[in-house]
Amino acid sequence: MRYYHNPRCTKSREGLAYLEEKGLKPEVILYQKEPLSPNDLEEIIDKLDIEAIELIRTKEAVWKEEFADKELDENELILAMIEYPQLMERPILINGDKAAIGRPKENFDSII
Repeated sequence: MRYYHNPRCTKSREGLAYLEEKGLKPEVILYQKEPLSPNDLEEIIDKLDIEAIELIRTKEAVWKEEFADKELDENELILAMIEYPQLMERPILINGDKAAIGRPKENFDSII
């Protein structure tokens, strides 16, 4: 299991604690310090079974300033999340070929 974590995010910290309470110890990936590759991000999006735009935090200032008025395709959205990792929704848990966004943290129950 891999956990895409932002330790500065309350929801991300809560999600990790929730998993640990269940006795789970996923590999923690600090995606803002260890940039994801386009392939990594495509894999996450595929496992979540969503479109790239659904993984973007559109209320972030950088989204509003840099991208909100543009029409971006999937690849451009992925590149935006790589350049500005704070745009990526979090936390995300990957378990095999399944993934879930931990908002709320109970979403993880469906894949653990």
